[in-house]
Amino acid sequence: MKINRFMIAAPKSGSGKTMITCALLQLLKDSGKNVLSYKCGPDYIDPMFHKKVLGVPSKNLDTFFTDEKTTVQLFLDERADGDFAVLEGVMGLYDGLGGIYEQGSSYHLAKVTQTPIILVVDAKGMGKSVLALIAGFLQYDTQHLIKGVLLNRMSKGYYDIIKPLIEKELSVKVVGYFPEQKDIGLSSRHLGLVMPDELSDIKKQLNETADRLKKTIDIDLFIDIAAEADEIGDSENADVYNEKNIGNCDQNEFSQNKAINTVNIAVAMDEAFCFYYEDNLRMLEKCGAQLLYFSPLHDTSLPEDCDAMLLGGGYPELYAKKLSKNVSMLNAIKKAFIAGMPTVAECGGFMYLHKYIHDICDDNDEQNKPDVQNKADIQNDMNKSKLVGALDGGCHFKGKLVRFGYIELAEKHSNFLPPNEKIKAHEFHYYDSTDNGADCIATKPATGRSYDCVISHDNYWLGFPHLYYPSNPHFAESLVRKAYEYRRNKNGKLL
Repeated sequence: MKINRFMIAAPKSGSGKTMITCALLQLLKDSGKNVLSYKCGPDYIDPMFHKKVLGVPSKNLDTFFTDEKTTVQLFLDERADGDFAVLEGVMGLYDGLGGIYEQGSSYHLAKVTQTPIILVVDAKGMGKSVLALIAGFLQYDTQHLIKGVLLNRMSKGYYDIIKPLIEKELSVKVVGYFPEQKDIGLSSRHLGLVMPDELSDIKKQLNETADRLKKTIDIDLFIDIAAEADEIGDSENADVYNEKNIGNCDQNEFSQNKAINTVNIAVAMDEAFCFYYEDNLRMLEKCGAQLLYFSPLHDTSLPEDCDAMLLGGGYPELYAKKLSKNVSMLNAIKKAFIAGMPTVAECGGFMYLHKYIHDICDDNDEQNKPDVQNKADIQNDMNKSKLVGALDGGCHFKGKLVRFGYIELAEKHSNFLPPNEKIKAHEFHYYDSTDNGADCIATKPATGRSYDCVISHDNYWLGFPHLYYPSNPHFAESLVRKAYEYRRNKNGKLL
């Protein structure tokens, strides 16, 4: 399949990758190309910005989560010859698993997908030293994938001086520059960027960024570099959700006649709960589920005739007061959970199921950066917001990262996974629970360190880890199967 493509990567985080990527997506879209976007790694928020530009979901690709063949299949799924793909890297170009391994890095993904790289270098405060930095990255590039360099936060005057030196001494194309933008930028908080829907002028800001970038780069050179990408994969074998990859999903009773037997999974989706991998949702649909989206913030009840609940991650701590006031929804979810409705809750969704959360964030503060000056505030009962109460205990802000990074999860007793199988996941949270569970063993792949976590039973899987279903499709299959069994056993009972 011929898909023109390039990756935007950088030497380090904070170099301007997301802003540059979004501006390029806008420019390519305006040029009439059928643009697709991807995010390297487990990040949820950057793909939201991509979607804000393109109007279609962006997908995550991660070479820790999936092997090389599956990663390529996920890249090609539902794609066609002539599409134009932009991949946004993560962290520094060579920063992978544990910070030292290639697996999981932007560079590994570029290798696996045979994607040319454009390196965005934050050149503020640098002179000729920028050549040494670029030279080092070129030296590490054993596959010769770096095809261009963009100099961020550089003036036109110095760009005109340094560009010829870079191209002469390093034999790499300089595709343009971008002056420092003091009046536009993407704000951050404790889990990454502020989400796009929280920024009232986000569309205007992204359009303004694209207009400015257009004046300082050679967009035709970007397009030429993308066109150099080789054909990749086989379009006829690009469906990662086929029978081989998702176990027996397509042969199960619940998917034989979808018009009659489709199961409905209620998916929490609003400002407080919006962290979902697109391929997780797609896999549930391919296993025979219909996804019914609802808002724990704004709705008063679960979707009608739902057979399972999926409560994803997000920022419930920022909306704890509002969530606690929606008593009708809290009661509906608790009632469904107690009645045995299959439930998967990750991170923010897991927190939501507790009796309470310590609300230390100000709902009126758009930045919402937790900064606890007085540790007594954490234990102050006045700051408790009552939530669902399906789980005993509560969640507390710890003032620092509690868990961060990749893990592999194995159940102690098989509920959602076949015996002796694992699923890969990522953790990133500043809150902790009074009971994180002990039904799974989490193992850090880089160090081998392990610990107990997750509350898992026949019909529920609850914990802080964010799962990536394509790393073990049996998990998605199990959730849909449990939803079907729940639907079949309701027998008209009012839940």
